[in-house]
Amino acid sequence: MECLLIQGCELTFLYFLSNRYVVLTSKHHEGYTLWPSKVSWNWNAQDIGAKRDLLGDLAKAIRNKTDIHFGVYHSMFEWFHPLYILDKKNGYKTQYFVDSKALPELFELVNTYHPEVIWSDGDWEAPDTYWKSKEFLAWLYNESPVKDVIVVNDRWGVNIPCHHGGYYTCSDRYNPKTLQAHKWENAMTLDKGSWGFRRNVDLSDFLTVEELITTLAETVSCGGNLLINVGPTSDGRIIPIFEERLREFGSWMNVNGESIYGSSPWKAQNDTITPGVWYTSKDNNIYAIVLSWPKNNVLKLGSLQLDSEDEIYMLGVSSPLEFTQAKKVLSVTFPYLPPNKLPSMYAWVLKVTN
Repeated sequence: MECLLIQGCELTFLYFLSNRYVVLTSKHHEGYTLWPSKVSWNWNAQDIGAKRDLLGDLAKAIRNKTDIHFGVYHSMFEWFHPLYILDKKNGYKTQYFVDSKALPELFELVNTYHPEVIWSDGDWEAPDTYWKSKEFLAWLYNESPVKDVIVVNDRWGVNIPCHHGGYYTCSDRYNPKTLQAHKWENAMTLDKGSWGFRRNVDLSDFLTVEELITTLAETVSCGGNLLINVGPTSDGRIIPIFEERLREFGSWMNVNGESIYGSSPWKAQNDTITPGVWYTSKDNNIYAIVLSWPKNNVLKLGSLQLDSEDEIYMLGVSSPLEFTQAKKVLSVTFPYLPPNKLPSMYAWVLKVTN
């Protein structure tokens, strides 16, 4: 993944419950576009830097080699653009920047690359009427080439986030840890302090795999999607610690993804007795994501009441687990396995069938 010249460029991965998405930061607040935009002359990846249509290259690779859906992040405003600065000085009563830059870019992105997700940002300084958000979204949903598949977030002007949008992002790293009425997303970073690459970052600033899986469990159990951001270097490299975290996370998902993809919130989000247990459901099955291995190998749950014909499995282990039901407390015996036989090292998922 290349993002030449832009140290603050971001690469984001969007994990929806039923499908997987990748979202590339096509343009951040400095205004440099990763495609040969006609309204960003000499400040785009074709004219300067990579000399390539990086956005187009990624779109082709995603669509030709994976089943992942393709999306784009786009910043509405630009820090340094003279027309935006002028509009801001005029109290947003003029729309020179919107008419000549922001909206033409969005039309270009949709008509050229046909994204299935538009992750809008950089909207918060001006109202939606300045950005002409209603006009663009009306075209997007009624006339655009992606009108039947497109999904958008909620960042389209002042006071719009967490109120209007296909899904809500509300604020960065939004994680209410309670079930929400509207579809939402937790947009977060592996680097706790930055969305871009930092040369002076400390090891403690990176999320551990355990923290990442915990965030996933909390988010999905409450009906949210998880967007994981990493910041490439100025020459387009993903640094080893980001790669390590993502690969470890992917290994966990290979075993336990059944409890995440295509799942829905259950009637309880976390357990009433044991903290660190989060629930999801799918196809009449219940999943309990257990973040800590229980003491003495026995897990006590207060939110599940089972009958003798029910069965409990640990994902990655073939044999069913033993359990007892005493009044409203379910006791599940975890398997006695050596460390090298554990299905995962960080968190374990119980699947309740029947």
